[in-house]
Amino acid sequence: QQLYNLVDTLIVGRFLGMEALAGVGATGSINFLVLGFCMGVCSGFAIPVAQQFGAREESRMREFVANGTWLSIVFALVMTVLTVVYCGDILRVMNTPTDCFEQAYDYIVVIFAGIPFTFLYNLLSGWLRSLGDSKTPLFFLVLSSVLNVILDLAFILIFKLGMGVRGAALATIVSQGVSCLWVVLFLFSKKSVLKLRVQNFLQSPRLILPCVGLGTATFIMQASESVLSVCFNSSLARYGGDIAVGAMTILTSVMQFALLPLQGISQGAQPILSYNYGAKNVERVRKTFRVLLTVCLTYSALIWAFVMLCPRVFAGIFTPDAELIEFTGRALRIYCAVLAIFGIQQACQITFVSIGKAVCSIIVAVMRKFVLLIPLIYLMPHLVPDPTLGVYLAEPVADTLAVTFTSILFSHQFRKALRTLESERSA
Repeated sequence: QQLYNLVDTLIVGRFLGMEALAGVGATGSINFLVLGFCMGVCSGFAIPVAQQFGAREESRMREFVANGTWLSIVFALVMTVLTVVYCGDILRVMNTPTDCFEQAYDYIVVIFAGIPFTFLYNLLSGWLRSLGDSKTPLFFLVLSSVLNVILDLAFILIFKLGMGVRGAALATIVSQGVSCLWVVLFLFSKKSVLKLRVQNFLQSPRLILPCVGLGTATFIMQASESVLSVCFNSSLARYGGDIAVGAMTILTSVMQFALLPLQGISQGAQPILSYNYGAKNVERVRKTFRVLLTVCLTYSALIWAFVMLCPRVFAGIFTPDAELIEFTGRALRIYCAVLAIFGIQQACQITFVSIGKAVCSIIVAVMRKFVLLIPLIYLMPHLVPDPTLGVYLAEPVADTLAVTFTSILFSHQFRKALRTLESERSA
């Protein structure tokens, strides 16, 4: 899904020029925030479906499906209306440069209009993964990604409609709409385990709060990076100037793409954890967490090693400027100093959500990013001789404290949850 925006950026930059490229690039953080909200909320809605599927409670499973559907419709409509109406104000708050403001507006307003498609695809594919089917949503997403490339080129080059960046945005939402239609048809077909019918979509108000709680927890984990980006950039602009802000842009991009596989691994483990928790299979829950923790730690350690050994290689991917590469290389080593242990944070947070501990997941997400990291971004420059270095140091200091807190809380809550599960199974 992240590739949609990347493909738009590549094709727009190649065929529409620097101003159009800057316009699409200026919308990156808000686009990531919206996508994070859609993916997070819908992933949270899918967790109780997996739990009830594991418990063989099909009627209750369909009640959660109904609640997830209606809540997604409400969220999608509200988000679409607010973002389309206030699109210009959002771009101004983000300090979008004047020379690319019009291009940014033309692109992102069309993307905002397609939010319902993004919501629907993530909701439906989340259900499929909850039922153990990860291949079907991936197949549909790959097809729609290929269609996005074809439509990008068609709207911009072949049809010659003069749509500019609007053509790229339209290609994206049409592709997402097609993927939604494919998944809907599949879910209502005989091949689907859910075998949905219209009568399955009756609302069950008592289940609204559990759905919203789990959805909110996952959203905070996925989308709060945009808030942190604003805090980092404002502090770096004060102490380090343009080169420090430019380096931060590269650091953020490196981290986003480096951690995408980690998020994918966690999302893949989520339905397995939820299913076995619902089935009261304690040993499988424990074993799945161990595998998840091992894979996450191994991956984060490997990425940490690559960053420590060759930081300038990562920086050189994004810029040819020798001074910026040198500065970013030093900053990257500081910023990613404890990346090796980040797998613990990711594994614990996703397990909290998967077993229905929404409050614990929200606590650890808020603790790392809002209680620790944001204050440290403004505090650390006053505690070290080099203020710019202090801003970058905020990340490893916050991560060390957050992983320690998360490990202690998880150790207590996970054992407690498994003991409860064992007693329920015995009864």
